[in-house]
Amino acid sequence: MNDSASRRVRVRAPELVGKGGWLNTGDQQYTLADLRGRIVILDFWTFCCINCLHVLDELRELEERHRDTVVVVGVHSPKFVHEAEHQAVVDAVERYGVEHPVLDDPELATWKQYAVRAWPTLVVIDPEGYVVAQHAGEGHVHAIERLVAELEAEHEAKGTLRRGDGPYVAPEPEPTVLRFPGKALLLPSGNFLVSDTTRHQLVELAEDGESVVRRIGTGGRGFTDGSAEQASFNEPQGLALLDDGSVVVADTVNHALRRLDLASGAVTTLAGTGRQWMQGAPASGPAREVALSSPWDVALFGGRVWIAMAGVHQLWTYDPAAETVQVAAGTTNEGLVDGPGAEAWFAQPSGLAAAGERLWLADSETSALRWVDLDGAVHTAVGTGLFDFGHRDGEAGQALLQHPLGVTVLPDGSVAVADTYNHALRRYDPATGQVTTLATDLREPSDAVLVGDDIVVVESARHRLTRLRLPEEAVRVEAVAHRTQRAATEVAPGRLRLDVIFQAPAGQKLDTRYGPSTRLLVSATPPELLLKGEGADSDLSRELELDPAVSEGVLHVSAMAASCDDDPANEYPACHVHQQDWGVPVRLVAGAADRLPLVLAGLDAGDGR
Repeated sequence: MNDSASRRVRVRAPELVGKGGWLNTGDQQYTLADLRGRIVILDFWTFCCINCLHVLDELRELEERHRDTVVVVGVHSPKFVHEAEHQAVVDAVERYGVEHPVLDDPELATWKQYAVRAWPTLVVIDPEGYVVAQHAGEGHVHAIERLVAELEAEHEAKGTLRRGDGPYVAPEPEPTVLRFPGKALLLPSGNFLVSDTTRHQLVELAEDGESVVRRIGTGGRGFTDGSAEQASFNEPQGLALLDDGSVVVADTVNHALRRLDLASGAVTTLAGTGRQWMQGAPASGPAREVALSSPWDVALFGGRVWIAMAGVHQLWTYDPAAETVQVAAGTTNEGLVDGPGAEAWFAQPSGLAAAGERLWLADSETSALRWVDLDGAVHTAVGTGLFDFGHRDGEAGQALLQHPLGVTVLPDGSVAVADTYNHALRRYDPATGQVTTLATDLREPSDAVLVGDDIVVVESARHRLTRLRLPEEAVRVEAVAHRTQRAATEVAPGRLRLDVIFQAPAGQKLDTRYGPSTRLLVSATPPELLLKGEGADSDLSRELELDPAVSEGVLHVSAMAASCDDDPANEYPACHVHQQDWGVPVRLVAGAADRLPLVLAGLDAGDGR
């Protein structure tokens, strides 16, 4: 047995349980015993989470290279109420091209058994059914690839590796004109341009919103410029008209902005390298030389193209004249904080609409409607944070949305919100500060465009555009309010030891060439929860003091660690940044645990699971 194998902690993997059953298996139900002999990678994800979508893309190549030894199982663990609906999970699996089995776990049963605390989390189980590694966040696939190679060699030698086809069974494709469309744009001709996201194309529809005029893109994942027939996209989303009459496209999974010449159908690249922006990379410069991160929508505001950079919880801008990009607002921390752009926090901004002196935005993970003024300051109209959502009309300060993805400015200056997980179209009126509901029974609306007195809604999960007359009166909806359905972690009041577990992957070491290689940022909601321990430091362990007078709240923990290949002969070793944000609901209970371990990478030696 090699050294790393002998050092490895072995914890028996709990069973896989999910009330929603298995998807992508041809209706076959599986247990861990059925997968014995294979290396199993559990991907705990939820379909609202941009970091989870990044991991889906990171895993594709690994799955392909190790198809006869590795089985990836997505364990769908919902954050929002809508995500606990089985059909919504079925839709998401197709929408995002998930090509491995998925266990639908609406009650978080398996999540709790594996003591998972963050989306996404990856757990590696060896061919004998033991947990051998756990990683929170994205950017870990290089380490898992190395571990898989070790496990293949080790279990091949022991005779415990079973090669062969995996349990994945592809679902039958559905013959619809659009498939999970994302965003739409009214063209000067009166036609509609729609991002046909799951089919990796742009589709021009006639004025009726149904008849196909042309398709732009091959229909397969790719990153190729050229004619309408040659060009390729990867899950495109946002669309905006530029002053020269061309269209800028947020090519989300290519981490790029593309340009469509409406006359010729030719596609070129405006910004992005095709690689995902990671911490430490340049955040400004020549547009084709700076990496982006899951741009979800675009809008022209103040002479620049504003970009909802969902992947890093920021707003960026692209300057068409100078052909440069830069950060306009957001710190990369996930949450809801207003103020000057450089200090504001966002959570997956996913929809933009400019009008006059305001840029409106749908901040999806905080279920918020927010806006940016001409000075770049950020304000919130509706929404309170990461953990509260629902469907409640009335005064904006107490109104609730559920993961909105789109915003549209109406003729009277009010704002229509595609309230995606509430299947509704909502309206916020800045003049009165009131929130109302314009329409219900829209299946996952993700965008809307004005056409005269009508509003045309992108009904993403019904694969169509739906035309509605702009109603004069609101729809009456029974108010509901929700909080994220995760069991609070019981901790002792007073002193609490926070330990972020990070073990550099095999063959790597912490990167200390330019100072500390780790960073830990801690805050709390409400702020009064933390008497001591708030702020940033380079140590991954910290002594917190919790106020016994505050019975419950949320600890916000952001950790980063950088590691590099440990090869003295290599002058330029490959380096990797591991980062994760946790929002940990806690309840203060006398006599409860006085230590809170959070695994960034590795296994907690004190884990009694």
